[in-house]
Amino acid sequence: MQISTTLDDDRLHEECGVFGIFGADDAATITALGLHALQHRGQEGAGIAAFDGSGFHLERRLGLVGDHFAKASTIDRLPGRMAIGHVRYSTTGENSLRNVQPLFAELDGGGLAVAHNGNLTNGMTLKREMVREGAIFQSTSDTEVILYLVARSRRNRIIDRLTEALRQLEGAYALVLLTNKKLIGVRDPLGIRPLVLGELNGKYILASETCALDIIGAKFIRDVENGELVVISEEGIESLRPFPRQPMRPCIFEYVYFSRPDSVVHGRPVYDVRKRMGLELALEAPVNADVVVPVPDSGVPAAIGYAQGTGLPFELGIIRNHYVGRTFIQPSQSGRETSVRMKHSANRSIVEGKRLVLIDDSIVRGTTSVKIVKMLRDAGAREVHFRISCPPIRHPDYYGIDTPTSDKLLAANHNLEEMRQYIGCDSLAFLSVDGIYRAMGESGRNNAMPQFTDHCFTGDYPTKLTDMGSEARLQQFPLLAEAS
Repeated sequence: MQISTTLDDDRLHEECGVFGIFGADDAATITALGLHALQHRGQEGAGIAAFDGSGFHLERRLGLVGDHFAKASTIDRLPGRMAIGHVRYSTTGENSLRNVQPLFAELDGGGLAVAHNGNLTNGMTLKREMVREGAIFQSTSDTEVILYLVARSRRNRIIDRLTEALRQLEGAYALVLLTNKKLIGVRDPLGIRPLVLGELNGKYILASETCALDIIGAKFIRDVENGELVVISEEGIESLRPFPRQPMRPCIFEYVYFSRPDSVVHGRPVYDVRKRMGLELALEAPVNADVVVPVPDSGVPAAIGYAQGTGLPFELGIIRNHYVGRTFIQPSQSGRETSVRMKHSANRSIVEGKRLVLIDDSIVRGTTSVKIVKMLRDAGAREVHFRISCPPIRHPDYYGIDTPTSDKLLAANHNLEEMRQYIGCDSLAFLSVDGIYRAMGESGRNNAMPQFTDHCFTGDYPTKLTDMGSEARLQQFPLLAEAS
């Protein structure tokens, strides 16, 4: 019997990370290192496209970056001084090589490679229109829609063709694109998905997070702004504004879960923000207990903040095994329980006889929480008080996060007491929406002009959802949720 040994089925997943560099002698090697730092954003596929002055070279693989791009034989097939790369996590669509990016096409005027983080909320509508007009799609990724829009533009310059394509898109996207002369970066008008600009020995870099700059010793320059198109060439760097300016609304889950703790997102160190979430949670939901225990690794910074806010000791009451793959052959039907303990084990000497405050960053379906609470009780915990460092997730995401439909979200279908009973904890509390905004350094949520994209908590979707008229439509056409 094959079962999952991870708890990832009950986690949120970002769809991908992107990276690009212009003018470096070892562009593909640097790109592979950058992708390795972004591996947390997608573990099911990775690819690199490079241009060597005369032709494009493309290598795409299923699996982890290090499994393929640490090999000299693979990097040797990617010559050139400019390259882009991508790591991917698949959602409801198939996890197949045809969906691994970058995607590449030979267009009138030269080749174009594109890597995309996010999800288009009108991608299926655009695709159906183009299929009716005779277009043939090779993947189920909405990224291919962007390539087709650029290809059918009648403008002369690639930048003008790209701009024309972008103006037809809805939803969230951070793009890195490679032509035979340029490295291009774009963020959607609201800046929902992240993208940063860096520099290494005079060579410009684009990446999803600052941690990808750190691994190669590059300098952070600035965030690519919402609605900005950055063009990097031998002439230098140019900033274009193809959209009317509007307030930025970056995804709040970059701070809750997706970004690496050592990254800095829009000037806010992610680790510090997560600790402040724990501090706010301590103010909002204190409890009489003996020790604060994080769910590793996602709950650790918030648990430190909660412990500091309450004065309770912080202890590793759960130990994570980092050397477990996605699947394992189990010898018996007991594998259902074994699957949890293979990755997370209770530290009995810490939890036995204690009243625990268990800290995690989110609850999605709740199935993982049930197993962890039971594991702690089996190890002798006297009480388990569960505290979550973000508000309840009541609404699905259509912008590049793999969230279930509402009927699968625990908080969308149960009140707080019902959730507590289902999980089996002694008490349950979530951080409030205003509390998470305070952790960001804001006074609270500005309901008239929200500072972040927070629809998973509030139901306030910041763009049109052309493809998603209803969740029934989403279920009828599952590829609508296939993010790049």
